[in-house]
Amino acid sequence: MFVEPQMGGLPYENIQAGWIEVICGCMFSGKTEELIRRLNRAIIAQQHVEIFKPSLDTRYHTEEVVSHNKTRIASTVVDRAEDILAKSGNCKVIGIDEAQFFDDKIVEVCNSLANQGKRVIIAGLDMDYEGLPFGPMPALVAIAEYVTKVHAICTVCGAPASFSYRLSQEKEKMMLGANEQYEARCRLHFNKGMQARLHGK
Repeated sequence: MFVEPQMGGLPYENIQAGWIEVICGCMFSGKTEELIRRLNRAIIAQQHVEIFKPSLDTRYHTEEVVSHNKTRIASTVVDRAEDILAKSGNCKVIGIDEAQFFDDKIVEVCNSLANQGKRVIIAGLDMDYEGLPFGPMPALVAIAEYVTKVHAICTVCGAPASFSYRLSQEKEKMMLGANEQYEARCRLHFNKGMQARLHGK
């Protein structure tokens, strides 16, 4: 479990250094739920919070960040990573969901925000449907001060799952979906599924 950083007991407003927190994992692992949990704690602490999501993510709501279990929080929709810089204003905490849908500029944006003294909390899929690193996520993990990898439960055997197995034959890298399109799987059953697909089963 992630514990918010302790900075010598100083009030947050007196801290000049920002930082980046990355929450990553597969589908249904609770990434967005954990993002919302941290943001709500910051809101309760009366910190100025802004939440952003890519316009591509329209699964549950066009303007809210919504987890698979329907936990939700209001957000600002942006088309490009650079828009986050322009709209973050003087807030102290920045939340960003579905980071894998942004281009590599998101790395520069997060660094810039943290260098301004902001706390940046960003969530995203670390691997795509082929089990390969997804978009800017590896670079975000590399520059982050804090990284939390969350796991789902394998739908085949119940073991910890870290892979998102696509049920359809679609080969588009960025394809929105929930449990009608994807399953969380452990390494063993993800590989078995991919092998069966290669052999037309």
